[in-house]
Amino acid sequence: VQLQASGGGLVQAGGSLRLSCAASGRTFSNYHMGWFRQAPGKEREFVAAISRSGGTPDYAYSVKGRITISRDNAKNMVYLQMNSLKPEDTAVYYCAAASYYFGDYPARYEYWGQGTQVTISS
Repeated sequence: VQLQASGGGLVQAGGSLRLSCAASGRTFSNYHMGWFRQAPGKEREFVAAISRSGGTPDYAYSVKGRITISRDNAKNMVYLQMNSLKPEDTAVYYCAAASYYFGDYPARYEYWGQGTQVTISS
């Protein structure tokens, strides 16, 4: 499956962004989907995941209550709505797909998008 992330940008602290990830090539509903992020000099970290059917979302503790993951299997899309953004949310955000794994371990995701830059100014 090919993944294309978009929607990043520069916003002030406290603002909002909605990231999108378009999937193509295979049956999208067969994959659990995740969002990860990587800041300069840091390891890639888990942000959120959503199961094949769209239920059972999971979030990193640092973003819980501020970020919502959702998907539209009819449109082959997964979204990340980010509110109350903080400077520490600055990173490149990646969407990823996993055939059998649902969780926060990036190595278990088989397919990755190219990333979209999110920059939060203070």
